[in-house]
Amino acid sequence: MDTARLNRFISGLWDDEIVPQLVEYIRIPNKSPMFDPKWVEHGYMDAAVKLMETWARTKLSSLPGSTLEVVRLEGRTPLIYIEVPGTGDDTVVLYGHLDKQPEMTGWAEGLGPWTPVLKGDKLYGRGGADDGYAIFGSLAALLALHEQGIPHARCVVLIEACEESGSYDLPYYVDHLADRIGNPSLVVCLDSGCGNYDQLWLTTSLRGMTGGELTVQVLEEGVHSGDASGVVPSSFRILRDLLSRLEDPQTGTIKPKELYVDIPAQRIEQAKKSAEVLGTAVYDKFPFVEGMKPVTEDLTELVLNRTWRPQLAVTGADGLPPLESAGNVLRPKTAVKLSLRVPPTLSGAKAGQFVKQLLEKDPPYGAKVTFKLEKDGSGWNAPQLSPWLEDAVANASQTYFGAPAAYMGEGGSIPFMGMLGEKFPKAQFLITGVLGPHSNAHGPNEFLHIPTGKKVSMVVADVVARHYTQGAKG
Repeated sequence: MDTARLNRFISGLWDDEIVPQLVEYIRIPNKSPMFDPKWVEHGYMDAAVKLMETWARTKLSSLPGSTLEVVRLEGRTPLIYIEVPGTGDDTVVLYGHLDKQPEMTGWAEGLGPWTPVLKGDKLYGRGGADDGYAIFGSLAALLALHEQGIPHARCVVLIEACEESGSYDLPYYVDHLADRIGNPSLVVCLDSGCGNYDQLWLTTSLRGMTGGELTVQVLEEGVHSGDASGVVPSSFRILRDLLSRLEDPQTGTIKPKELYVDIPAQRIEQAKKSAEVLGTAVYDKFPFVEGMKPVTEDLTELVLNRTWRPQLAVTGADGLPPLESAGNVLRPKTAVKLSLRVPPTLSGAKAGQFVKQLLEKDPPYGAKVTFKLEKDGSGWNAPQLSPWLEDAVANASQTYFGAPAAYMGEGGSIPFMGMLGEKFPKAQFLITGVLGPHSNAHGPNEFLHIPTGKKVSMVVADVVARHYTQGAKG
């Protein structure tokens, strides 16, 4: 392989076509179904699919025998399915998603979720990095191989539209397309993070997630706080008490031992190495207010906290009026949205049921307490890398990043990985991405670091080529 030629080809394709396509993609408010229940009526998801489908079809003529289909199962979000023929009987699956998180507040002046802004080497806007670039990066890699006549295995590209809602539609598509997908020996996922933009980062594990709506109701309607306070227990105080069953309010530590697992020794060692590479960037990548500190200054513990330990976030609230209209009323109820990240090897479904029972049992004062489960996705722990893949990753990182590859778990969830891990236990996984420091996926000012997107595409091309070479050796 001529790596300089590969670099020029992929960089040129990104500059000339991919970045302009991503600019148009960012404009589309195709929020995931959980955040836009009327997604069918609004048509934004179909618009995003059409944009990607149209571009991909213009490139498939350069990949002889390739096919593209937008698969639609009744009542479910669409899925883009692409097959690129290869040499031999092996299969590589390349995965990404096109649905987006909601707007979120706090965008800087001149920026917005649906307003693409190119500043230097960063493209701002919702979804470019998470994960709109995946289909473009995957096809760029395959086009670069064909441009040099480099053989590869048959490749299947899957782009779903439900990932940000927990991928609840994806199992139906995987089952529906099982015979066509085949039995992949390599899975490539471009929906993950990177500790910095200086080297290739491989994701070794992903946390699972459970959560839902916790509601505490004490009255049928609001009443004068001067009359009721001291007589009627506050719904907010009860809710705070219930959350203390789950989380230590002083330290943020999750209390129940049922929500922990034994962390593998290899993952602890990798966490130590990641902490050494990143230093204080483990935490100072976050926009702390002045004087704020992380939960601990032990960098290894911080890495393990965000990758292998359960952690709770309250992501929304209801029953609380805006400050400007908050009268002296003892409110009838308080509700919060809970997001609980759980360890990679813990069942998300079991964790969810445990939390539901924990929060609903023995309600203080007999209050009406309900926990509506909405998520129960399990995490994923990567299988041991085969020697060929470990070597391929090391060489690719040095070639295209000029630095060694690094390994670290991610705190987020990609339900597809656990699903494929169960269906294809012998497959190898290349999980990486462009979500590095300050890229802020899900939050305000999300951006795609374009140079990293290019380099990740180059790495994918290199690894897919080496995968074929390894297969040819038996």
